[in-house]
Amino acid sequence: MKPKIDSTSFGSITVEGETYKYDILIRLDGRVEMREKQLSKELYGTSHKISLEEAKHIYEEGTEKIIIGTGQTGFVELSEEAEDFFRENRCGIESFPTPWAIERWNEVEGRIAAMFHVTC
Repeated sequence: MKPKIDSTSFGSITVEGETYKYDILIRLDGRVEMREKQLSKELYGTSHKISLEEAKHIYEEGTEKIIIGTGQTGFVELSEEAEDFFRENRCGIESFPTPWAIERWNEVEGRIAAMFHVTC
């Protein structure tokens, strides 16, 4: 079941009444997990650029689309390798600043997953 995102503010996101004070992934089955941002940080020195390794961690077989919340002001971006990986797996990407991304998440249907950055 796809959980509803209630709100976000700098440094947190609230999903189905539970507040997380870290970046999250929402899996196809609705599970909320902590984002493994060190997969990108180790390569780029920042979690603001999503690496191929992190893209592989985010993606699950059968995902049609991934919504990416790029932070409160939109600092996060995909690396070229991550973009290529999603394209090769026929997985669409929609990226928006996190407040807009949660609106999109709450309205979109299908086999959708998401990653939300809650700062910057």
